[in-house]
Amino acid sequence: MRVVIAEDDALLREGIAALLRAESIEVAATASTPDEFLAAVARERPDVAIVDIRMPPTHTDEGIVAAAAARAGQPGLAVLVLSAHVEQAFATTLFGGGGAGVGYLLKERVGRVTDFLDALYRVVAGGTALDPELVAQLFARQHAHRDIQRLSARERDVLALMAQGLGNTAIAARLVVTEGAVHKYIRSIFAKLGLHPADDSDRRVMAVLRYFQNAGTITLPRPGSQPPGTRRSALP
Repeated sequence: MRVVIAEDDALLREGIAALLRAESIEVAATASTPDEFLAAVARERPDVAIVDIRMPPTHTDEGIVAAAAARAGQPGLAVLVLSAHVEQAFATTLFGGGGAGVGYLLKERVGRVTDFLDALYRVVAGGTALDPELVAQLFARQHAHRDIQRLSARERDVLALMAQGLGNTAIAARLVVTEGAVHKYIRSIFAKLGLHPADDSDRRVMAVLRYFQNAGTITLPRPGSQPPGTRRSALP
């Protein structure tokens, strides 16, 4: 695995690089600005980019814009973005292209090495990784879309685990139900949300996006919360 890191905080940037090298993961390049990052991606053709959302010069959305540009220039590039909070536009930009091979994590999760590495390998394999604290906050919001309100408690549990990037087998194990039951819940979720495209993987992404499309700016809570009815996992 070859990685490019884009992070303007030198301490965090070098810390991530050291962590990856200790795991025998090749750090092809590091960058402190969006321009440096895009140049590094074009030059190194990495498998995955780890990108801070807020980068110079304005520290608003430069990182997410650069990540989207990098994926456009290198189809199949996996991207794992790090941030302290999430906004609707950021999530839509990141996941709107189909969602395969993308992840969104709290920066503090980097310190949980197993969690961080598992999320990294997940996006490189074409999956998704969404921080469980973000999922918990999305479920806690009072003004969710009316379609989401139609979901049963168990369907919300399943959607929460889908948002964390878990497949049907893992969801079944987590909820102690059969895979057949998980398939049934997911079909019901898609029907209630009005999601009918042929590609099931796209529908999974779109189901998660429904939260972002109606959540506005979301400040992530401190560790300790979790989606209703689910046990806390070590992995986003």
